[in-house]
Amino acid sequence: QVQLVESGGGLVQAGGSLRLSCVASGRTFSSYTVGWFRQAPGKEREFVAAIYWGGGSTDYGDSVKGRFTISRDNAKNTVYLQMNSLKPEDTAVYCCAAHLGLGVTRRTYDYWGQGTQVTVSS
Repeated sequence: QVQLVESGGGLVQAGGSLRLSCVASGRTFSSYTVGWFRQAPGKEREFVAAIYWGGGSTDYGDSVKGRFTISRDNAKNTVYLQMNSLKPEDTAVYCCAAHLGLGVTRRTYDYWGQGTQVTVSS
């Protein structure tokens, strides 16, 4: 059973930074891709970033390129999302997700965490 638990959300002023964490358990994740998605009230879910755990390949959504960085820590079974230069429009619930295999451009995932709220004030 794959389990994903997010943490690190909170309230931050525009221009600030946050780092989200996604702790994965239940599998050996070296062959998995882990992604971050977000959903704001009244909006569709949006792809943010993804990383292939085995080789480190990454992909980013256009709205976060150059501001967000996804990384992983193999020893801690954790994927991070470092968010810099935050904007009010980044406000959303952020969820991590996982699927088996290399596919950082794939947008359908099999396992989901419950999410963490990020609020950026202007």
